[in-house]
Amino acid sequence: MSFVFSADGHIVEPAELFTEGLPQSLKYHAILSEVRGEHRVTVTGDKVLHQLRMRPDSNTNDQEQEATAMRKRAEGEQPARKALGHKNVEGRLVDMKAEGIDAEIVFPSLGLWTFGIENIDAELASCEIYNNWNNKVFKDYPQIFVRCGVLPVRNLANTMAEMRRIAAMGFTAAMLPVSSPVGVPRYNSPLWDPVFSLAAELELVIVLHTGTGLPDVVIERGPGGAVINYARQLCDGADAVMWLVAGGVLDRNPKVRVAVIEAGASWLPAVAERMDEVYNAHYTFVRPKLGRMPSQIIRDQVKCSFQYDRACIIARDIVGTGAIMWGSDYPHAEGTFPNTRLTLQRLFEGIDISEREKADILGGNAARLFRLPRAEFTSFG
Repeated sequence: MSFVFSADGHIVEPAELFTEGLPQSLKYHAILSEVRGEHRVTVTGDKVLHQLRMRPDSNTNDQEQEATAMRKRAEGEQPARKALGHKNVEGRLVDMKAEGIDAEIVFPSLGLWTFGIENIDAELASCEIYNNWNNKVFKDYPQIFVRCGVLPVRNLANTMAEMRRIAAMGFTAAMLPVSSPVGVPRYNSPLWDPVFSLAAELELVIVLHTGTGLPDVVIERGPGGAVINYARQLCDGADAVMWLVAGGVLDRNPKVRVAVIEAGASWLPAVAERMDEVYNAHYTFVRPKLGRMPSQIIRDQVKCSFQYDRACIIARDIVGTGAIMWGSDYPHAEGTFPNTRLTLQRLFEGIDISEREKADILGGNAARLFRLPRAEFTSFG
């Protein structure tokens, strides 16, 4: 198999990273994850950011679990294997080798919730703490791990200051929330122009990870909620792209690159064609006028990662093969671990696609985008 780059992986930071890292005056705002009854709850101060049920549904008995395991074995999948590297590099390298992954960009776990911190000073300090920790953990593996920083957004001067700081440390990517938190400008606002202009200057890819910035990722608690809440996360990626494109921020900053992570990618060509259709049909009312058609802006500047989304491969001609990148979402339940090799074998079955395109989707696109320092990837894509 060709070079494989996962455009989506996660690591679990030390539980005390923020509670111990923040100065005493800001500790109240520290992100903390703890077990409360049947749930693991993530909070900042008195604000609940997320809660996840710890126990499986009481209707799932041992016989059903064994039946599921038998079905997976019959389909060629590996039985559940505990992740070794969700908290450390050593185990991660073992898991990557077993899964056939050569390199990856790593996103936080607790750090995904920094966008929920409303105190400006605590938000900035928390981002600095995470970025320093990320640098310490991954800086010695530049050909394997892409460092991605987390940016503060409550004050855009702080955003740009942290961008300069992490770029000087060698980071090639930086996270903004996929959905603007309350009180933060939406992505159709010209207020974002200096941020995106600086990202282009520093060659920092702006990363929008699904689920970030929302007051609650759980939209539906009734029937079907377990499927609805995750499946609809493609919506926040589509919204962010529409705002950035139609609002003109990307058009005015043509050298910046934006990567939407873990939202799938089959929606991207649909959004591109729909925006073109509406841009032409409603041209009289369009503000601002764009220098390129929406689909061309998307083709030039937007990338998306997916785990198993064959539809985006089939429709790749609309936005270009360069717009899509595979990612494992390690070690999450909806990710491909521990069946990555089998997943990648099945990904292109029955699809008319060249070996070069396969190689780009599986690794080349992401490696070039994030400027992985390997001889075979030399251009900022």
